[in-house]
Amino acid sequence: MFRFQCAACDEWHEGMPTFGATAPLSYYGIPAAERQVRCVLTSDTCSVDQAHFFIRGSIEIPVRGADDPFVWGGWVSLSKPNFDEFLAHYDSPQRAHLGPYFGWLSVALPLYPNTENLKTRVHLRDDGLRPYIELEPTDHPLALEQRNGIDIARVGVIYARVIHGKE
Repeated sequence: MFRFQCAACDEWHEGMPTFGATAPLSYYGIPAAERQVRCVLTSDTCSVDQAHFFIRGSIEIPVRGADDPFVWGGWVSLSKPNFDEFLAHYDSPQRAHLGPYFGWLSVALPLYPNTENLKTRVHLRDDGLRPYIELEPTDHPLALEQRNGIDIARVGVIYARVIHGKE
């Protein structure tokens, strides 16, 4: 069982934590009173003004010494044709052969400099798994962590920030 120590409370926790956004940033840019009319938000897709299209996926960060990656749940914009293709195959058990799709990251993640509009490639996966979000290989800290992995102590730091609001 994977265990890590929280950097804020010093307690040991079991299991790999995952954190993510409920909606893309563009959704939150719409006044709350207008969202019901201008947005269509599901657990995996979002459209804003029938002009901006997003899907939810996983930014997986390898953790040295762990079997499972740390996962940030994120949103990525897609072009209308790619969004439509995703929707057409949403319930298909075999869809990994589609794409990958270019997209812009649409999520603000704590502990990183601005993550909005990082370039991505979205890889669909089979059997109902959320798409894998691959960040463009840049020197952005999130992209570096995705490529190089993190240690268990970093998981504790992320957990402390998200759960306790402390760095």
